[in-house]
Amino acid sequence: MFGILFEGDRWMAQIGYNETVMDHFMNPRNVGVIENPDGYGKVGNPVCGDLMEIFINVKDDRIDDIKFRTFGCGSAIAVSSMVTEMAKGKTLDEAIKITRNDVAEKLGGLPPQKMHCSNLGADALHAAIKDYWVKIGKISLQEAAEEEEV
Repeated sequence: MFGILFEGDRWMAQIGYNETVMDHFMNPRNVGVIENPDGYGKVGNPVCGDLMEIFINVKDDRIDDIKFRTFGCGSAIAVSSMVTEMAKGKTLDEAIKITRNDVAEKLGGLPPQKMHCSNLGADALHAAIKDYWVKIGKISLQEAAEEEEV
């Protein structure tokens, strides 16, 4: 089993994963589920099959706790881990401004064929924030469903 893992590490490095991405893949932060979260976001990519869920709890308009559950490749897991680290402790207005490129840059880049994973991480975070805002009446369901400009 360890031979397969080490072979996988070598393969992941060969396709362009850097040390930061590998660290967040091998040691993901904030993995799990928050029962009865204040906000919940779920996004997926039907082409690659990746699926990300982000759960947030909010206190004093800040992300007090954040967890993720991801079904996907190493990049998807690393992105989920990084976006939760980036958002934790931020106000909701600060966290909603975290972009797809911000996540990829904070990871030190992703291979071109894996950039779509950074889209999913930011999108799942934004969906969780918008879910919370709908619950408290800050925005309407229609506003929450509107596509973001990239």
